[in-house]
Amino acid sequence: MKKPIKRIVVATLLLVMAGAEFAMAQKATWIWYPGDYEIWLGNKMQNRRTERGTFFPPFWKMDSHYVLVEFSKKLDLKTEETIRLKVEGQYNVKLDGKLLFGYPENVTIPAGKHLLNIKVHNQSTVPAIFVDGPTIKSDNSWLVTFEDKEWIDESGKASDTSSGTVYLNAASWNFNAPDELPSQFKLATEPKAAVSSEKKNNGTLYDFGKETFGYVKFNGLKGKGTLNIYYGESPEEALSTDQCETLDRIPVDQATARDVTVSGSKAFRYVYVEDEANLSYSSVSMLYEYLPLDYKGSFRCNDEQLNKIWDVGAYTLHLTTREFFIDGIKRDRWVWSGDAYQSYLMNYYLFFDSPSVSRTTFVLRGKDPVTSHINTIMDYTFYWFMGVYDYYQYTGNKQLIEQLYPRMKSLMDYCLSRRNSEGMMQGLAGDWVFIDWADFKMSKAGEVSFEQLLFCRSLETMALCANLMNDPENSAKYSKLASDLKSKIFNVFWSPQYNAFVHNRENGKLSTQVTPFTNMFAVLFGYLDQDKTKAVKDNVLLNPNALKITTPYMRFYELEALCALGEQKYVLKEIRDYWGGMINLGATTFWEKYNPQEKNPELLGMYGRPFGKSLCHAWGASPIYLLGKYYLGVKPTSPGYQTYSVEPCLGDLQWMEGDVPTPNGKVHVACNQKEIRVKSDEGTGTLRFKSASKPVCKGAEVKQTGDKQYEMTILKGQEVVVKYKNVE
Repeated sequence: MKKPIKRIVVATLLLVMAGAEFAMAQKATWIWYPGDYEIWLGNKMQNRRTERGTFFPPFWKMDSHYVLVEFSKKLDLKTEETIRLKVEGQYNVKLDGKLLFGYPENVTIPAGKHLLNIKVHNQSTVPAIFVDGPTIKSDNSWLVTFEDKEWIDESGKASDTSSGTVYLNAASWNFNAPDELPSQFKLATEPKAAVSSEKKNNGTLYDFGKETFGYVKFNGLKGKGTLNIYYGESPEEALSTDQCETLDRIPVDQATARDVTVSGSKAFRYVYVEDEANLSYSSVSMLYEYLPLDYKGSFRCNDEQLNKIWDVGAYTLHLTTREFFIDGIKRDRWVWSGDAYQSYLMNYYLFFDSPSVSRTTFVLRGKDPVTSHINTIMDYTFYWFMGVYDYYQYTGNKQLIEQLYPRMKSLMDYCLSRRNSEGMMQGLAGDWVFIDWADFKMSKAGEVSFEQLLFCRSLETMALCANLMNDPENSAKYSKLASDLKSKIFNVFWSPQYNAFVHNRENGKLSTQVTPFTNMFAVLFGYLDQDKTKAVKDNVLLNPNALKITTPYMRFYELEALCALGEQKYVLKEIRDYWGGMINLGATTFWEKYNPQEKNPELLGMYGRPFGKSLCHAWGASPIYLLGKYYLGVKPTSPGYQTYSVEPCLGDLQWMEGDVPTPNGKVHVACNQKEIRVKSDEGTGTLRFKSASKPVCKGAEVKQTGDKQYEMTILKGQEVVVKYKNVE
């Protein structure tokens, strides 16, 4: 009797699951060709940059959306169905190969099997459709192509549209109502008041209390004249009318007082408004502009300075998470691949907003043909490859790889075509070899070991993605290329004299300079054996005489490498000194660059400009990632947190507690010197920890795996409580 009952239960579960999937599929949304909306929106956003009122566009190739797209769906209806259709663009509708008259907004489809095709042309915005019926709804199951290759011969017979035509699953975001037009997307706004004002020079300086982004608003403005507005991340910048990075000059001619919001959002904390005899207004406020996101990740501990650093990091990342992950909110407001790659990783531990990652990935890649590296920067191309596979690991969603795989291959073909005779990458005409903004001199000519390391990792990434795409030939090809390159990296750049990788080789001559970059990334990539790992740790990462990194950008990787080597106590001190140092100087968001040795006015300057430095830069928020991955200790071990590990490490803390978001929930970790608590909403986890005495856990088995080392399994929905003795 047991087996039939079991079959009934299983069948019931399958029906419930099928019903849940069916219900999810019943939500209509606007759809378009993958990447097109992202590219269109990216063009709008990245061309908003101004410098002192002058239009300042990106300097790399900008692509556009496909202006003609066909959407198709195979149907099998039990009963007749009428669908409602909304379209952005000029369109036709074809049912079973027959064109319907005009621009139908409602289409009745008989019961049975059918093929529905909708072809849309739109030159100015992205071709997109919204289809809503009882069972027929536009979603990611629809197929799209930018060329259907359909033609009609002299007899009137139509060709086979499937011949040579490449179809992809449609893309979408969150436009889930017919009147929510994708072309009308705007970020949310919220009114905010200035916290103080002060008469300065020939005007008034307004302070909004912290770094922010949005539109300045003049309440009760009237008169005739010019409103001169100067923005600053610091009071010095706002008051420097001839050298501040951003400003507005607004002509006013109105006899009646009314509220005026300045067009064009800006980054600022301070706003300086010069007095104008013929103008008056009652007050200055703002509309704060932002992307609505939930803070799914959290972190708290006994150290209030560290809590403050986490909070400021979270706010920094939120400000720079907009239509896309951008670099900084004041100056560029562009999408840079190196900055974005770090934002992806921080996002997985704070918002876990997958659409922001996929949007940014698409806009960075653009379209074929490839004519330069991403952002023209060689290393930024390699970060892009790595980010695609990371997305799969954290989200478990393979669709991004499926949609991008042809573009991944063409971008890698471009890289392979630019190797030198030794099979290595080096900067050619038009290439920017960036690495970092360093305060020490280093050559970027010839074969830079750091670039070879990132190139090797990119080839390994391509091999993994080729496997996922059932492309064994290319998987073998990329694996072989990566293996050969790795051997060359060690043979050429590893120095027995310095017990570390040297920086570069130029015209056959090896450098004697040891920079941190290649060495710390080799640790992160797991390329070093035990002896070389110790050598890099002692000679580079913990060597007080080694070259120093002064950007949060590369401190991200430096401190991650040290965490991977078990130096959490040391890293906490560095976080307190470095990020705490910015807070001690009044930072309300983290900066593009910080050298503790610099004093005013150098602290604000960069690029040869007195206020060129960004004081709100995405790559400054890295403690979010470090605290989630290496202190709460949570990371996926298979795609989408199907399995994951939890290795909490207090460092020098007395206690800590927080959440790490996952695709369908979170992993909660609480840890002090005597107890560890873990609870997860999904997947199967492995808790690993050290204990000076035998740990105790009611209702679960604890296995000893080594000297003072233990592990146990965490099941979905189960709270594990372990009594142990901390050995940190």
